[in-house]
Amino acid sequence: DQRPKRPLSAYLRFVMDNRPAFRERNPEASNVELIKKLAGAWKELPASQKQVYEEARKTDWKRYGEQMAAYKAQLTPAQAAALKEERRRQLAKRRSIRAKRELNLLGKPKRARSGFNIFLSENFQQSEGISPVAKLKKLFDTWQKMSASQKKPYLQLAEDDKVRYQNEMKSWEAKMIELGREDLVRSKKEKLKKKPAQTAKPAATAKASSGGRKAKLKKSEE
Repeated sequence: DQRPKRPLSAYLRFVMDNRPAFRERNPEASNVELIKKLAGAWKELPASQKQVYEEARKTDWKRYGEQMAAYKAQLTPAQAAALKEERRRQLAKRRSIRAKRELNLLGKPKRARSGFNIFLSENFQQSEGISPVAKLKKLFDTWQKMSASQKKPYLQLAEDDKVRYQNEMKSWEAKMIELGREDLVRSKKEKLKKKPAQTAKPAATAKASSGGRKAKLKKSEE
């Protein structure tokens, strides 16, 4: 609870300062439209005026560094370790969000759905239940009790969707290779993962073979 809050960026300071005036001038605009207007205004803002917000950010960051140092100094080792782990999780979450956003922008095909997922999407709206969790539980129980013949249409749709996904992925990965993004191609990732193990194996074989040759030489000398 005592942890200092991170300072705002120069752009967010501008938004906080100017949002009320922009809202007053554009009462009918949605929040998204308002943010777009503010972003456009920030882009056109002269460098001298942007510098005012940037200097305020630098001052707050210096103060924040001092406050964080004092905050960490009074933590126990266990609390410090917990703080470090929390920071690690936050960074991992941000990286994951950025990676997903990038893949969406690049148009990566949606994964194939399972038979249950197709059944769920078709029946969720009309399913009885007070909350989404209650509906999900009820539909899961219904799926578990369904016979093989009742599940068959959904499983067939899942197989068709699997073929769709494989075909779309082939086209998408070919496009990624053309764009120089081989790191996003599955076969490339698998090769990178397997490479250390594959290089280690010949080394072990060479060592065994060298040992065998030495043993033969020793025996012939005797």
